[in-house]
Amino acid sequence: MIWGPRRAARAVALLLFANASALQAPAQATLRVNTSLVQIPVHVTTVSGASVTNLNKQDFVLFEDGVEQTITHFSRDDAPVSVGVLLDTSGSMRNKMGKVSAAATEFFKSANPEDEFFLAEFSERASLRIPFTKDWEAIAHEIGRAKAFGLTALVDALHLAIKQMKHAQNGRKAIVILSDGGDNFSRRNLRQIRDTLMESDVQVYSMGIYDDDSVKRTREERQGPQLLSDVALETGGREFPVHGLDELPATGAEIARDLRNEYVLGYSPTNGNADGKYRRVKLKLALPGGAPDLRTYYRRGYYAPEE
Repeated sequence: MIWGPRRAARAVALLLFANASALQAPAQATLRVNTSLVQIPVHVTTVSGASVTNLNKQDFVLFEDGVEQTITHFSRDDAPVSVGVLLDTSGSMRNKMGKVSAAATEFFKSANPEDEFFLAEFSERASLRIPFTKDWEAIAHEIGRAKAFGLTALVDALHLAIKQMKHAQNGRKAIVILSDGGDNFSRRNLRQIRDTLMESDVQVYSMGIYDDDSVKRTREERQGPQLLSDVALETGGREFPVHGLDELPATGAEIARDLRNEYVLGYSPTNGNADGKYRRVKLKLALPGGAPDLRTYYRRGYYAPEE
């Protein structure tokens, strides 16, 4: 079970605790522990972005605040995921909605039967359109009906999504953003949402939909790449920039593959202090000859429990 019913928001990196209770691991396996277990989802790709799925536990080295940790738990199973889809319906998305709908459908086609989804839309306001459901076709249909208008409140949409994630049924959680990435209307600022994300156990994946014609690019599109990249990398997710609308369906399928091809590394921290402080995590690949052509994506830290 996820540690602390009121402090789950402080559990970055899927920080799980069990006290003589069952901890559900991927593929319905059960791991029983009598101490804290930090779990770090990791995605490994080639330079071209292809997933690397043939690594073993000994191929990873984990550090917490500079101290090497012993990896005691390792899996790469296809566990169910709770996914929040954030759809940008601001005016800058007007000519992109058809392809976005196709991309979302490709993403949903790779769903695990136990996956669940919710849909939130945002323009000048963020609103929950469909709460958690396993009926992804209903969400795809709603995306296909969406109309684009107004300004962009992306940060507010992220805040709404994190609140909705409190109702998630699965241990693994992800937010998928379909947007050109800029924000010009949120009541909250990026610093506030970054702090919230760092205290959550949600990975963010973003599909940045940009126009290659720099003359036509909106302010949202000019600011979007950095905003989406920052948000995704902080949480161990990825940003997928899309520079042509025809790329969207394939990108939707690629995000789905990312969610299905994660490793999960677990360790019991050598620092057992329940001080509530942020612990920085660093991961390295220990492969013969090094791994100069591989990229790793993982959550960069978590908050320790607090007495």
